[in-house]
Amino acid sequence: MSRSEPTPQPLSVWVVNPFDDIPGEGLPPLRFWTLCRILAGRGHDVTWWSADYSHRRKTRRSPPPPAVEEEEGFGITLLPVRPYARNVSLARLRSHRDFGQALERTAQGAVARGALERPDVILASVPPLEGAEAAARLARRLDAVLVVDLMDLWPETFRRLLPGPEWLRGLVAPLLLGGMERRRRALLETADGVSSATRTYADVALRDVPGTRPLHVCHLGAYLQDYPEPPRARPIDEPGVAAAAGGDGVLRCIYSGTLEAGQDLDALVAAARALGAAGRAVEIHVAGTGSLEARLRADAAGIPAPCRFVVHGLLPRGAYTALLARCDVGIVAVKPESLVALPYKACDYAAAGLAILHGLGGELADLVDEFRAGGTYTAGDGASLARAIEGLADDRGRLFLLRQGARRLAEGRFDRELTYARFARWIESLAD
Repeated sequence: MSRSEPTPQPLSVWVVNPFDDIPGEGLPPLRFWTLCRILAGRGHDVTWWSADYSHRRKTRRSPPPPAVEEEEGFGITLLPVRPYARNVSLARLRSHRDFGQALERTAQGAVARGALERPDVILASVPPLEGAEAAARLARRLDAVLVVDLMDLWPETFRRLLPGPEWLRGLVAPLLLGGMERRRRALLETADGVSSATRTYADVALRDVPGTRPLHVCHLGAYLQDYPEPPRARPIDEPGVAAAAGGDGVLRCIYSGTLEAGQDLDALVAAARALGAAGRAVEIHVAGTGSLEARLRADAAGIPAPCRFVVHGLLPRGAYTALLARCDVGIVAVKPESLVALPYKACDYAAAGLAILHGLGGELADLVDEFRAGGTYTAGDGASLARAIEGLADDRGRLFLLRQGARRLAEGRFDRELTYARFARWIESLAD
């Protein structure tokens, strides 16, 4: 907080999200950890309601040690939910229902017996609907301001998983997903404010919601101080030498994130095979976990030299940021039909000053173009991705400029120290 900024009125703020990694799990802070940290730093009493099951790892989690909560400045309550093995499953929906029921029961009981202060603000993410709906009921009973935070297009993201051609999905989707859309619309009608990780999510979710309400867009962002700035000296072009962070002529690329069906992982593997067959000295690193990790490890063994395809699994925070700092190119291998508009990985790549290669349109494409921060490939086409990588390997000057543009993008749009402070001030304004 700057010296000239007035001290905000202390508030009791509840943050409701079961998915993000919590402190003590050794991973980079994501959206809700960052928001809780910023709010607590501004003098507010913050409680994060999460689940006792890790969405990312698919394992039970333990509460963070008291020392972690003391260091972060906010409390964390883990609610009991049933486990699920697949992200798209009835078991996951049952787990979401458990979360909503446990939140309502536990929070109301804690306030009634004086164990928790009545909240001034409740911010709840969508997804899941069940947690946000429970938060809305609690807000009404406890006279709290309700903020709904749009993290994804839910349930639209399920449309791509429906069987059959597009015309058939158009007929079936309203029958199967219409109920969830109506629930989201009713939830947003009750909200005192709406926040969103992207402008795209807000535009779609609020399109049919009557009336107006305060809206704030805060991108997922990244901590810029975790990464060294990209090289400032423009390299001298030498034929056949790649612009490589390691200085050894090897172009290093990274894909980070979940390893699930919504990601363009087949194109990533196909590109690696094509690069190896063409004799290109390129490394492609994969950092993350998911149901497809084992298959990717098997694919890696068949990638021909001199291309290397390295699957690291889920890395601790320090190892993850160090790996990004060694790379030159960040690959946003996400299928457009997943409806992801601007994923975490793009923010991390920009913060690390990596040229961004992506197969998406919309919000990410507009930002990459505006800041001249990267290039595109045709989603689902491994040969197209291989050509895009080869183009950067052969043109050090262009790669240098794109890396500089990526860092400018991070500084201008993704710097969490700035963007989440603005987010916190907006939340405070709703309470006022």
